[in-house]
Amino acid sequence: MPSLLEISSEKLARLIGTPKCPALIDVRTDEDFAADPRLVPGSVRRDYRELQLWIDDLYGQSVIVICHRGKKLSHGIAAWLRHAGIKADVLEGGFEAWAGSGYPAVPASVLPKRDEQGRTVWVTRSRPKIDRIACPWLIRRFIDPNAVFLFVAPSEVEAVADRFQATPFDIDAPIRLSHRGELCTFDVMVEEFGLATDPLLHLATIVRGADTARLDLSPQAPGLLAASLGLSRMYADDNEQLEAGLLLYDAFYRWCRDATDETHNWPKKGA
Repeated sequence: MPSLLEISSEKLARLIGTPKCPALIDVRTDEDFAADPRLVPGSVRRDYRELQLWIDDLYGQSVIVICHRGKKLSHGIAAWLRHAGIKADVLEGGFEAWAGSGYPAVPASVLPKRDEQGRTVWVTRSRPKIDRIACPWLIRRFIDPNAVFLFVAPSEVEAVADRFQATPFDIDAPIRLSHRGELCTFDVMVEEFGLATDPLLHLATIVRGADTARLDLSPQAPGLLAASLGLSRMYADDNEQLEAGLLLYDAFYRWCRDATDETHNWPKKGA
């Protein structure tokens, strides 16, 4: 049983992927991280020795601190955060318990470098419809909650990526994060980032069906297509559309995770 200052891997797994997930801070030592260079989805590595340099970034947030085994390092950092008025808990058993329980972990080697403000920066084609909303949702919820997305003219994506050190995705070019055969970019990201859980694989099938005009892949694909096209007509600004689309994918993800067996029938026939 976790203490009052700890959270279990099981409870944290229910929070990750939702908009209410706390900030996840990985403070493992370099030696411990080198032994398993993966991250709890959505977590950011911080040097525990430089706490005073990054503590200000966390004001106003709830925090879960992650170290190797959930002992002195994470408890000490969490105590310092609470001393500064920041709500902070510790992942029970640390990253070792998380990985040992079979929960997904993101290989650090596949993640883009962060900018001077600690954010990942991504670039894709303007006027998104499906994949280019689904992929940012995946990144914001499972990779980097503070990720920045640049929507530019299709012909300029690669040049902007090079000039602004942004990671390109979902373009018609031989890059790592784009369509592969019958898979859409969302499928590819789920695989590349080590996020192949049952709910995300289910969601990936829906996204693929809607994005590649194979609506027979999932009964939910036509609904996602309709909602996505409707959003694209509602918003002229791509960033405003993205913010609205995040809620749409939050709902689809929670359905995939928690509600696929639930039905609704009112009024009942014969009533």
